[in-house]
Amino acid sequence: MLPLLMLIDDNEEILDFLERILQHKYSILKAMDGQQALKLLETEAVQLVISDVMMPVMDGFELCKMIKSNFEYSHIPVILLTAKNTIQSKVQGLELGADAYIEKPFAKEHLLAQIASLLSNRNSIREFYASSPLVHIRSMAHTKADEQFLEKLDAAICQDLEDVEMDVEKLAKAMNMSRITLYRKIKAISVLTPLEVINITRLKKAAEMLTEGSYKIYEIADKVGFSSQSNFTRSFQKQFGVTPTEYIHSRQHERRM
Repeated sequence: MLPLLMLIDDNEEILDFLERILQHKYSILKAMDGQQALKLLETEAVQLVISDVMMPVMDGFELCKMIKSNFEYSHIPVILLTAKNTIQSKVQGLELGADAYIEKPFAKEHLLAQIASLLSNRNSIREFYASSPLVHIRSMAHTKADEQFLEKLDAAICQDLEDVEMDVEKLAKAMNMSRITLYRKIKAISVLTPLEVINITRLKKAAEMLTEGSYKIYEIADKVGFSSQSNFTRSFQKQFGVTPTEYIHSRQHERRM
């Protein structure tokens, strides 16, 4: 599926222009002001917002502030478009959490490159987290709210790491969230499902224990919630590209260097 972008502007001609230049690479949602945009965000998994600044009802600055301070939406990149070219307006937008600030008139190539860069950078960070044994989950955070959420999520998983039956229902209860809200938030930040995050967290904790060298591999498998050493070994190799034994040897080699 194409990434879903939301366009917000009170000028229909500008909305149509933006849709024409973006629809070949992205799915598009449109809104005429900030309030309409927030309503759509309640039901749609938007991956990036492009908003005009000067709008009635709720302008782009206020919308950006609402998005970046809202637990459920704070991960969404925001690009502000404006005819204001003063330093003060740029600073205001960036202080409110905008990820980019583009002056009108703009070249479509500039906008396309900015969108692609924001989405690509976030995907690279997610891939680095998933493939690197010792990288913490908070590395995927782009806002303070995201960081707090991810640290709380990691703590909730680690608290019951030995529970082989840990699932989304148990995790949602530990996070004091509905299952749907938890799923949407995790998916939006990481592109992973809650079960995948649980599994990766188990494996990363195992990597820590393997690095410390205090336990046998079968003991670690049990401590991080795997039903057998063979199942643990297969999962570890699939996630990180090496077996637990190979990982131990690589860490020992690094320490000798």
